[in-house]
Amino acid sequence: MSPTNRTVVVTGIGATTPLGGDSASTWEGLMAGRSGVKPLEGERFAELPVRIAALAAVDPGEVLPRPLARKLDRSAQFALIAAREAWADAGFTGKAGEDEKIQPERLGSVIASGIGGVITLLDQYDVLKEKGVRRVSPHTVPMLMPNGPAANVGLEVNAQAGVHTPVSACASGAEAIGYAVEMIRTGRADVVVAGGTEAAIHPLPIAAFANMMAMSKSNDEPEKASRPYDTGRDGFVLGEGAGVVILESAEHAAARGARVYCEVLGQGLSADAHHIAQPEPTGRGIAAAMQNLLDSTDLKPSEVVHLNAHATSTPQGDIAEIKALRAVLGDDLDHVAISATKSMTGHLLGGAGGIETVATVLALHHRMAPPTINVDELDEAVEADVVRGEPRALPEGSIAAINNSFGFGGHNVVLAFRSV
Repeated sequence: MSPTNRTVVVTGIGATTPLGGDSASTWEGLMAGRSGVKPLEGERFAELPVRIAALAAVDPGEVLPRPLARKLDRSAQFALIAAREAWADAGFTGKAGEDEKIQPERLGSVIASGIGGVITLLDQYDVLKEKGVRRVSPHTVPMLMPNGPAANVGLEVNAQAGVHTPVSACASGAEAIGYAVEMIRTGRADVVVAGGTEAAIHPLPIAAFANMMAMSKSNDEPEKASRPYDTGRDGFVLGEGAGVVILESAEHAAARGARVYCEVLGQGLSADAHHIAQPEPTGRGIAAAMQNLLDSTDLKPSEVVHLNAHATSTPQGDIAEIKALRAVLGDDLDHVAISATKSMTGHLLGGAGGIETVATVLALHHRMAPPTINVDELDEAVEADVVRGEPRALPEGSIAAINNSFGFGGHNVVLAFRSV
């Protein structure tokens, strides 16, 4: 098929998060303003400076058959669960080829992870040290590969147009969705399963992030620890889970009579070239990504009524994002209802862009913006309309929403969606 510039739509969603084991329960948790952050139990976490995290509400071992689960890293388990929900939600009843509505060579899989199978790597190293070479699992390498989640989802649905894994730290999930959009627009695929997953709640990553002074140490009040934009914010809270969407060309979706959640307008990309871990304080790189989005799509700032912010609860990062929004949107920022859903889910690193895309799609679909919790005293530098307390109804008519994701290394990804 020759390259095209086809319209891309969302026809399915799936998630497993700290708020619920599927997209419906996750959305219910977001609307209720419920925190998924809890104390970490067990001796191995007892001596850590950070002893809280946003664990998945439903353990994947309760969902997947044990013979399958033991061959998958936890990150791939989450991805497979979310992808299965999204696939069914889109109306597919079997893998590509078996379901005649999609052929294998027209289907892709793009599932990202910021870290990959880190739990497998660390646990199997412990096995090697404590029990010897012969006890190391033969599944270790496929389990620890960062492309493992994408590959397993691709195998699940028989995706043959391409299986890909962008790795750009906490921007990975959003970059995966942007890559999937381009696969469809250039004619390489008609349907792509896309999103992000992460499972890194383990003593070593937590200790490392804590020693970077990146994480909240509010161990005594877990549910209040993730507090974007609040004057008392002191870092992010680590979360786990996955968010997946089914992206499809509009003509393919129409031909099979699919329900459409919204249109995907496109993506904006940039790099800070500033520091390996610290955000560029003026928001210059973020602003460049947003401008790239506006320049490469027909989106107008006046259309944007909702934004799911990256907002991790770090002192510098939250403000840099607001500065960038004001620089690009100007006075139009005043009519944008901003939600920082990490206040409830914690930060899923490479999975964040996936679950926050699901949240953005549902916000447009239901025309409701989730609240940001734990903002007791709004930082005066946040000159924007942060949704607090209760969900906010969004306007009728044609409206647009943005999802921001940024990552260590200076990666900036901005995704835009429009109601249908």
